[in-house]
Amino acid sequence: MTEFSSITKNISCSQTKVYAVLSDLSNLEKIKDRIPTHQVNDFAFDRDSVSFSVSPVGKIKITIVERTPQTDVRFAAEQSPIDMHLHLHLQAIGEQETALKLTVYAQLNPFIKPLLSKPVQEGIDKIADTLAMIPYNEI
Repeated sequence: MTEFSSITKNISCSQTKVYAVLSDLSNLEKIKDRIPTHQVNDFAFDRDSVSFSVSPVGKIKITIVERTPQTDVRFAAEQSPIDMHLHLHLQAIGEQETALKLTVYAQLNPFIKPLLSKPVQEGIDKIADTLAMIPYNEI
């Protein structure tokens, strides 16, 4: 598996609140109008999964497979052109500040790896940026 990690993003909110929002994906429904839709659309959410369409890839569904209270949420791609897993890690920096880091583990064959490495890295960094901008205290 190839590993891609986002830059660590700081969020001005408690670790408990950030975890509560991100461990229940139905919370994203409340802010879906703030998610950039120029390449991603057709969002659907429930407590344990999110699905969306990405141009030119198509429909992708990501499901929570493990929750570790306050610190980690692990996801697996159910509908994706590549086998991948996503790990969201949270760490308290202070009472009202949390560090967020995303790691993607993707099964990429040697022929496709050079083509997908840059877009996957850019994508995970954009996801981290988007998650850092969520108004957690409003949800």
